[in-house]
Amino acid sequence: MDAQLPDVAAGKRFYGDLFGWTFGEPGDREAPGAGVWARLGGEPVASLAPKRDGRMPTVWTVYFATPDAEALADRVWAAGGQVVTAPLPVADLGVTALVTDPEGAVFGLWQPGRHPGFGRRHEPGTFAWAELYARDTEAADDFYGGLFHDALFGPGAEPDFGRAAVGEVFAAEMPPHFVVHFRVEDCAAAVRSAVRLGGRVQVPPFETSYGKVAVVIDNQGASFAVLQR
Repeated sequence: MDAQLPDVAAGKRFYGDLFGWTFGEPGDREAPGAGVWARLGGEPVASLAPKRDGRMPTVWTVYFATPDAEALADRVWAAGGQVVTAPLPVADLGVTALVTDPEGAVFGLWQPGRHPGFGRRHEPGTFAWAELYARDTEAADDFYGGLFHDALFGPGAEPDFGRAAVGEVFAAEMPPHFVVHFRVEDCAAAVRSAVRLGGRVQVPPFETSYGKVAVVIDNQGASFAVLQR
């Protein structure tokens, strides 16, 4: 996952303090031209990238792994989604694309090359869950179930992805979107830290089937969730 930010240096200060991340340098050999990699214990957990077009939103984007980004982008299109950015290589790290579902929720595709994905997850300060907030939940089930059937329902599947209706948590007029969740030891304490660092609370802590969650907005406007299992 990555965050497209107007000020990467400010993002490093915010997330470094909040989650204990350390960072490589822009343009280093691991992420050429792609901003900086965030690391925990030396392992990659996210990326912070400069937002190159001020008209684009400041957001966190989650990427779904695939053995063939071009074929999956074609299936997204055929199922009623849109291809925002066609598959393109990122040096020898992999191939990436940006797509939407039929309701407009944006997500990425990642065909691994030298970079397989998360080095660590499901521990404090790392990725824990991605929740889709949709208007038509049955249509979302059909779309994502068709695209990622084996990952969601196959033998040994351990999904990191759920869906809910927009109105369950957000205002009814909020557009469909994904919210990436970072695991924390204490949800309330993480919210206080985010506010201290210049962020604000979008949705106060609430209980879900997968833990206690709060949605916050960082000091540049990117929304994410903190999850206490």
